[in-house]
Amino acid sequence: MKPHLASVLLRPRITEKATRSVESSVYVFEIAPKANKKDVAQAVKEQYKVTPVKVTTVTTPAKRTVVRGKRGTKASFKKAYIYLKKGDKIEIV
Repeated sequence: MKPHLASVLLRPRITEKATRSVESSVYVFEIAPKANKKDVAQAVKEQYKVTPVKVTTVTTPAKRTVVRGKRGTKASFKKAYIYLKKGDKIEIV
């Protein structure tokens, strides 16, 4: 079953590393766990009206944490690196 394209891109990842990569036309988004590269490319094309040159996906595993003596876990997530042509841009507000 294919996910609806509007639910593929969850949110842009706004981190220091992701912000630096925008200068070289690479954008980072958190995506749905079941989304694949073709779904991500179609969703970017539909939402932002730009065609990605390349899409790379990475699944980050859950991690155990200890904060102030309390044990917990950080949730796992999936992110996509979206490579665009030199002149193309995605406006993230």
